[in-house]
Amino acid sequence: MRQLFAALVMGVIAMGLSFTVQAEDKPAAKEVTLKGTVTCAKCDLGIAKKCETVIKVGDKVIYFDTAAHKKYHGDTCSTPKAGEVVGTVSKVKDKEVVKVKSVKYND
Repeated sequence: MRQLFAALVMGVIAMGLSFTVQAEDKPAAKEVTLKGTVTCAKCDLGIAKKCETVIKVGDKVIYFDTAAHKKYHGDTCSTPKAGEVVGTVSKVKDKEVVKVKSVKYND
């Protein structure tokens, strides 16, 4: 019985170590440049129930992170602007979200 218990404990420890190693192997998000139209998901595109700043690249809509939404929404809510966004894109629930590093509008 002691040997079975010791084997079980060792197995749990080994599994814990393997999960730790796998988590550390995850690559960092890659910075990308998105070129398209910066606009409002609610007012311009009609796909959201509240104002959310997005960049539309072709058929794809990528949402700004919360801090960037607050910073850039006044520029683009009622007037969509062509431009580019530099940042890292990740999946949050069912949306793609860009953690914005910079925004540049085409004049």
